[in-house]
Amino acid sequence: MPEHEIFIHDTAVVDAQVSIGVGSKIWHFCHISEGATIGENCVLGQNVFIGKKVHIGNGVKIQNNVSIFEGVIIENEVFIGPSVVFTNILTPRAFINRKNTFLPTKVAQGASIGANSTIICGHHIGAYAMIGAGSVLTKNVGDYELWYGNPAQKKGLVNKEGEIG
Repeated sequence: MPEHEIFIHDTAVVDAQVSIGVGSKIWHFCHISEGATIGENCVLGQNVFIGKKVHIGNGVKIQNNVSIFEGVIIENEVFIGPSVVFTNILTPRAFINRKNTFLPTKVAQGASIGANSTIICGHHIGAYAMIGAGSVLTKNVGDYELWYGNPAQKKGLVNKEGEIG
């Protein structure tokens, strides 16, 4: 595939009024909801769901089985590991419509989130921060910070390349 083209697998569902940047690849069984924006040179692995009005920056890699709901902002060059979960309501109830209470979550430039992590809504993950696999994030994370565990806690710092330092 030439860099200037977009690849969308035949099984993917792309709603109306979606913007997908050049060089991006949307793989098997993905669903991109109305009003979503996906930047250039992104890769969305199998079974990724992108909610309404979600903004994904350039060069983002989202691995298999990730759902990114309305209220989540993903900046450029972010890595999201397989089966990461983003929430958007703190106190969900099936019998109460709380769609007007979505809490924004922002994942800043170059951050990485390890497989099977859960990101509780309303938090900010700083630039080039790293969240370890299986973590449950309940607090804000600063730039270049390394967090992991359940609940996730700050364990150190990483550099731009992700090396612990």
